[in-house]
Amino acid sequence: MSLHYPHPHPPDAGELIEVAPGVFWLRMPLPFQLDHINLWLLRDGPGWTLVDTGFPDDGVRAAWERILERLDGPVTRLIVTHFHPDHLGLATWLMERTGAPLAMTCGEFLTAHAVWNEVGGHGARFMVEQFRQHGLDADHLARFATRGSGYRKAVPALPEYYHRLKAGDAPVIGGHRWRVLIGHGHAPEHMALYCPELGVLISGDMLLPRISTNISVFAATPEADALRWYLESLDDMAREIPETTLVLPSHGLPFVGVKPRVDALHAHHEDRLHALENSCERAPQSAAELLDVLFNRALDTHQTMFAMGEAIAHLNYLEQAGRLSRSTGTDGVIRYSRLRHPPAAH
Repeated sequence: MSLHYPHPHPPDAGELIEVAPGVFWLRMPLPFQLDHINLWLLRDGPGWTLVDTGFPDDGVRAAWERILERLDGPVTRLIVTHFHPDHLGLATWLMERTGAPLAMTCGEFLTAHAVWNEVGGHGARFMVEQFRQHGLDADHLARFATRGSGYRKAVPALPEYYHRLKAGDAPVIGGHRWRVLIGHGHAPEHMALYCPELGVLISGDMLLPRISTNISVFAATPEADALRWYLESLDDMAREIPETTLVLPSHGLPFVGVKPRVDALHAHHEDRLHALENSCERAPQSAAELLDVLFNRALDTHQTMFAMGEAIAHLNYLEQAGRLSRSTGTDGVIRYSRLRHPPAAH
């Protein structure tokens, strides 16, 4: 079964499209290769609930101003799916502009503060050491060391208070219950919202129609099996969500077809895992040496950061599945080798 796209034309910046009763789609620009983010407005009685905020840019603020001026009621709640700048970046500004309180998961709220303040294993100095251990060259390491906190630039201010949402919660929005679904791998405690009555899933970055979201291992959790966590989260979603559900992703077009998309993502990552295994057949390889295998294109500094995190995630998966072995050389670099006789499955 292929995916179905019932709304093939996205809204212009500052415009709204109703995709389900009381559920409106808006799109904001991003200053990256991935050039947009989808945001959602939910009718909430006499007011409105916002889901995600967009990137802190003057053009995005101006688009929000146009939208807020047109709303026929107050913004009563702001929900953020996870801590990344395109989702949380304008939260403080929108809270001040509307007076609405923030709701998100504990893992995302606290991670945002750790990354912003560069503590607890988060920040440039920790990332540089992690990437050094995984074989990245001195030139790239120097660029990361001098960049400073990209997150702090992309999230100008962080909220100090929030309402915690957790797995199994079902906040009522516009008379409908939206069940909180938690996914792992892309972010520590990523929240999706599912309304069975409306047949709508706001999937955030966990389930995208055409690209696979970034799955990275961070310095604070160097042994994390983030890719397995992500794939298991997708399987949970596929079991939970009926095939007729309209999926509202953060990037790309709204679509119908949860299970075929989850199956396609499994196949994509398994293909990448096999390619890494084969590349480690003849000689031990570091994550940095395997970037071309995973991405096969030129990467700028920003893209290299995500690529390294994703390469480590795939290699952790293979090592913990017994498909690769890991060793640390006299130079302090971690390298991976294909096992001649992988352990038998139980």
